[in-house]
Amino acid sequence: MKSNKILYIKNMVCNRCIKVVGEEFDKLGIATRSISLGEVETEQSAENLPLGKIKEVLAVNGFELIEDKKARLIERIKKFIIKIIYEENSNISENHKFSILIEKELGLDYNYLSSLFSSRESITIEQYIILQKIEHAKELLKYGELTLSEIAYKLGYSSVQHLSSQFKKTTGFTASQFKVMTENMRKPLDKIH
Repeated sequence: MKSNKILYIKNMVCNRCIKVVGEEFDKLGIATRSISLGEVETEQSAENLPLGKIKEVLAVNGFELIEDKKARLIERIKKFIIKIIYEENSNISENHKFSILIEKELGLDYNYLSSLFSSRESITIEQYIILQKIEHAKELLKYGELTLSEIAYKLGYSSVQHLSSQFKKTTGFTASQFKVMTENMRKPLDKIH
């Protein structure tokens, strides 16, 4: 933990989440130094905060205060993966080794992190990465601004065929079928597991 002034919050996966959490902390009269995906740094130490009220307010908005150290590690892994995949100007190279990036970001052995993640989430980190990439591909397909080839490149796939294969395996639809469907099949990021 960076300091005892940081609270870790589950399901903060987008800028709107940051805004909602910030507004709720303001309503509670809790001064914050910074709010980012999955973390709120407060002016006062966690021991002096009304944790019961914070938990209540977070729960109403679909969030959860993470008090377990291992659960915080898992949220940090998820947050980091989402950041890499969804970062606006990020083109994930096919040579991107998420294992190396995650190990470097968290400062812990990847095998340990992978084992912990699998035991708590019932999927591997690699499966989680694929699910996040496919969700982002769905989003990009719906926007219609990029070709499938450009989406494959942006998400670090070695080829359009590789993306198409994972897309079909994950969703049950080809990318072309998905694109023309009227129903939006996207899932909220915090519901992917």
